[in-house]
Amino acid sequence: MPSAVELICSGTKFYFQSTSKKFKLIGMFITLRRLKALDNLLHFLLKLSFVSRWYTRFFGTHGEAAPALSHYSLANYKQWEQKIDDWQRPILENHQLPDWYKSALFNELYFLSDGGTVWIQVPDDLNITNDFSSQTAGLPPLPKVLKEYGRFAYLEGQEYRMYNTYDVHFYASFALIMLWPKLEISLQYDIAAVVMKEDCTQRTHLMTGRLAKVNTLNVVPHDIGDPDDEPWERVNAYLIHDTADWKDLNLKFVLQVYRDYYLTDDGTYLEDMWPVCQAVMESELKFDTDGDGLIENSGYADQTYDGWAVTGPSAYCGGLWLASVCAMCKMAEILKKDDEYKKYQDILKRGKEAFERLLWNGKYYNYDSSKKCYSNSVMSDQCAGQWFVRACGLGDGEYEVFPKSHIQCALKTIFELNVMSFANGLMGAVNGMRPDGTIDTSSVQSDEVWTGVVYGLAATMIQEGLVNEGFKTAEGAYRTVWEQLGMAFQTPEAYCKKNVYRSLAYMRPLSIWSMQLALNKIHN
Repeated sequence: MPSAVELICSGTKFYFQSTSKKFKLIGMFITLRRLKALDNLLHFLLKLSFVSRWYTRFFGTHGEAAPALSHYSLANYKQWEQKIDDWQRPILENHQLPDWYKSALFNELYFLSDGGTVWIQVPDDLNITNDFSSQTAGLPPLPKVLKEYGRFAYLEGQEYRMYNTYDVHFYASFALIMLWPKLEISLQYDIAAVVMKEDCTQRTHLMTGRLAKVNTLNVVPHDIGDPDDEPWERVNAYLIHDTADWKDLNLKFVLQVYRDYYLTDDGTYLEDMWPVCQAVMESELKFDTDGDGLIENSGYADQTYDGWAVTGPSAYCGGLWLASVCAMCKMAEILKKDDEYKKYQDILKRGKEAFERLLWNGKYYNYDSSKKCYSNSVMSDQCAGQWFVRACGLGDGEYEVFPKSHIQCALKTIFELNVMSFANGLMGAVNGMRPDGTIDTSSVQSDEVWTGVVYGLAATMIQEGLVNEGFKTAEGAYRTVWEQLGMAFQTPEAYCKKNVYRSLAYMRPLSIWSMQLALNKIHN
């Protein structure tokens, strides 16, 4: 029978009451709409296929499923309460952690059940390779994890209706890999399968008006589809840019593959994903146009900051590139791929030199190397590569990517300018700040605060020993959203100094679990 965790993710909702002293489970119910739908097969708008929700594995798809699930829930809720208490207690009783952090850590998990989530069974004859050779793709037709744990998808946000938006999941994935690791691994297999497929259908992208393929071979997709279409079968619902040219998606896949292996020790997963990682890194290498070991951005918003143009080598994408090359070196070492290890070691050595030479200015890494008026802006997310390097247990010895002194100095500069010089230090970290302490207003996103980025930045600070600075940074975002704006259980992607906000109920703030991972490492 299902566990409490399985029911929480498949239709049963728990609500928590928080005070300054304690958290208490005060109720559990299944929404009437879900009860009515329990016995029905799930289909998306095009009705190309019908699938069963995960809980039907235990309660069936016939008329008795709803009362059976209700009876089982009422008979077991006390046991679930106890298990939830046992799970939360070590954190709630840790008096070194502030109450606001405990609230944010557990309550941001609302999005995993309230984010348009679907968790479905897969048929026994599913072939995720879609008749591609498994030897070529490096993937089994039906990975064991999909058969045993099903497929999982959640929306980028309740206003941005795309499933498993991958550039954003990069941040949010910490919650899954730390709490529901099999669902994260399942999601990764689905992304890998899309990498090995191609959809040559031409469509027009809104920003340029140009035609491009829906899905390009050997490139990580932006998302696995729109619920008003046919997710998994028809991917890349995002239409603003042609994301086959984005510089961050392939890198985020590689980093998550190694991070997931590092935290689960799943050797089969690593072996299955290695050929896919090789394929996407080969695709990425074409962005190193001058052969110096460092990729270049293309002069438009070609990454998760899709309204913030970036040109040439950049702190964000360049840092992610070097981090993923480092991860490839480590995976090659583990898998005893000596030639690949030497190849990526050479790229890493040349790329590190270019990154420091082109972007380090003595205090932080410049936004990009274009020499434009905003190129020396202080980006709050400039250390995203180091964030994942440390989360993967790397960053020392031969696996040091960025000089420790430079990371420390950059983080202190971000804290001084993007945090403390913005809204009196009370609203988190603004995305972009000019060196003189004024907000970067060069784009529609540079003057925003991205809640999930703030939590990731805070985790990076904690990883580097700047614990107080990390908590101060994250506290500003929490108090702005949950207290000042009154957006509990609908955390937005972004807000500005004047309390203007964008995209309620968003995936990225689940990155707060990376703070807990960083704290766990300190404790251990």
